Amino acid sequence: MKCSCLRNAAGAAAVILASFSFCSPVLAAVQSDSGAAGTEGSQNRVLVAYFSRTGENYAVGSISSGNTYLVAKEIAEQTGGRLFEIRTAYSYPADYGECVKKAREEKDANTRPELAENIDVSPYDVIYLGAPVWHGDLPMAVYTFLESGDFSGKTVRPFNTHEGSGSSGFDVKIGKAVPGASVTGVLSIQGKEAQNETHKLPFKVRNWIKSE
Repeated sequence: MKCSCLRNAAGAAAVILASFSFCSPVLAAVQSDSGAAGTEGSQNRVLVAYFSRTGENYAVGSISSGNTYLVAKEIAEQTGGRLFEIRTAYSYPADYGECVKKAREEKDANTRPELAENIDVSPYDVIYLGAPVWHGDLPMAVYTFLESGDFSGKTVRPFNTHEGSGSSGFDVKIGKAVPGASVTGVLSIQGKEAQNETHKLPFKVRNWIKSE
């Protein structure tokens, strides 16, 4: 199984990440990063929360904008949603192999990493939630985010970046973490496509937004 952001250089004997790297009318507002205020008066009150990683990544080399961030940004531009970056209180290693190891340790221990900041999800009706696939799962920090808020009655639209692992059951995993929410189908985009074929993102995101 391949990874979009992290790959264990040890080869086939190593366990590697599956990838490292919901329907409302399209709105025109463009949002800022890392939880900065967006279109607070938006009629559908949309939040676009994402976890993403820069540094050395599988298939795309060293990047300054994370794969998942690029997808999240496009979603925010098309929906008028507010962008919020899910960040841990500590930084992950920039080195690909070291980050693979750190992510594996967190998954094995079922860790809930402390977040650098969080956001009150109560004002939002629709929450787009994105992350890379790490070891066939959500990054553990995304579980911290999900378990720290009340998602009852909200619509959660998952999206991810990967390098061959597809949706990895993100909808099922998120549904179990927030059973009171309505979770829709997953938008899955390869990390190398998000980085190197950005002209395709508007079309793919638009079709997905309109699909449910």
